[in-house]
Amino acid sequence: MQAASSFDVVVIGAGAAGLFCAGVAGQRGLRVLLVDHAEKLAEKIRISGGGRCNFTNLETGPANFLSGNPAFCRSALARYTPRDFIALVQRHRIPWHEKHKGQLFCDESSEDLIAMLLRECEAGGVTRWQPCRVAAVRRAAVRGFELDTDRGSVRARRVVVATGGLSIPKIGASDFGYRLARQFGHRVVEPRPALVPLTFDATAWAPFAALAGLSLEVTVSTGSGSAAGRFLEDLLFTHRGLSGPAVLQISSYWQPGTPIALDLAPGQDLASALREAKAVSRRQLGNELATRLPARLAEAWCAPLGHLAARPLPEVKDKDLAALAASLQHWMLTPAGTEGYRKAEVTAGGVDTRELSSQTMESRRVPGLHFIGEVVDVTGWLGGYNFQWAWASGHACAEALAAAGRAETPVPHP
Repeated sequence: MQAASSFDVVVIGAGAAGLFCAGVAGQRGLRVLLVDHAEKLAEKIRISGGGRCNFTNLETGPANFLSGNPAFCRSALARYTPRDFIALVQRHRIPWHEKHKGQLFCDESSEDLIAMLLRECEAGGVTRWQPCRVAAVRRAAVRGFELDTDRGSVRARRVVVATGGLSIPKIGASDFGYRLARQFGHRVVEPRPALVPLTFDATAWAPFAALAGLSLEVTVSTGSGSAAGRFLEDLLFTHRGLSGPAVLQISSYWQPGTPIALDLAPGQDLASALREAKAVSRRQLGNELATRLPARLAEAWCAPLGHLAARPLPEVKDKDLAALAASLQHWMLTPAGTEGYRKAEVTAGGVDTRELSSQTMESRRVPGLHFIGEVVDVTGWLGGYNFQWAWASGHACAEALAAAGRAETPVPHP
C-alpha cells in the first residue's frame, strides 16, 4: 500500500484566499499542499472586474461587511490592509489604477494577479494538485488530519478550508466547505446569493420593461436597525427587473418578502422644484419632468397619469405634483426574488464566525482546522471588499499556521 503524503498544511481551494494563504504559509517555512477540484485556476479572479480584477478597495473597513458577528472581521482587516496588498502588487510590478470610490483594478489583466499569486506560492515551495478532488477529511488517530484525494492519501497537521461559496456554479462553485464544516460540528449560517440582480413579477414589471438599458444614479435602501442598508449608486433597468451597482449592493441586505425603497432623483427636492417651476414654465408636466430626469424615465412615469401629464405646469395642482414627486423619490417595490447563484457575485452566510478565532481563523471546536475567505459568514460590499477579505483572512491564517508550526513538532515526512 502506498504511503500517505505528508505536509504541515493542506489548503483546500485555490481561489484568492487559498492561493494567498498557501503562498504566505510556504514562505514562512511550512510544507504546504494546495488542492483544488476545478480544471482552471482562480476563475473568480480571472472574471472579476471585466477581466481586470477589482482586487481591493482603499476605503475597506469593518462597516463594509455583513456578518452575524460583525466584529469578527476587524482583527484580520486591521492586520493586513489594502496598502499591504498594494505593496505586494507593486513589488511584482503590476500596473494598477483607482477607478472610483477607492476601487483598484489591474491596468491590463487579472491574469497578472493570478501569475503574482502563483509566483508567491512558488517562492514558498507550495505543492499544487489541480484538478484534484478531496473525497474525505477526518481526524488522524494521533494528531492532525487525514485526507482522501484523487491523488492518494494525505496527512497534515493542519487543514485550511478556502473553498468559497455557491456563486457562479459554472466555474466550479460547490458546497464542499459547508459540508465539511457541518461534519466537524460547525454551525453554518444559511447561504444565500448576494451582490445579485433582483427580479420582479412579470405582470407587475410590465410597465417598466421598456426602460431596459436605462441607467441613473439613485439612492436605494431596505431593512431597519442594524440590518438596514442604504447606498447611493447607479441603477440599471433590465427586462426582468433591476440591476447595476445600487441593486447588487442592496441585494445583500434584502430579505424575501420585504420592499426596497428607491429615490430616483437623489439630492433633489422634486416636489418643491416642480412647484417653483410653475411660476416660470409653461411646459407640459411630462416635459418639465424630463428636464430633471432621464427622458425615458419621465415618459414612463407620466404614462399612467393620462391627460394630467400633458397639461401645462401652471394648471397642475400642487397636491398632484407632490404625489408625483413622492412616487419617484419614495418608490417602494417588493422584489419577487433574485437571479440566484448563477448571477450572484458572492455568497452571503457561511461558517458561523462565532465558532472561529478572529485572530487565527481556527475552529474553536476542532484544533488545527481553519476557515478563510468567502466560505465564512463575512460578506463584503461591491467594489473590491471581498477580495480584501480574502487577502486579510488568508494572511491572518498563514501567520497563525507559521506560529503554530514553530511551536509544534513537524509532521514526519516519508
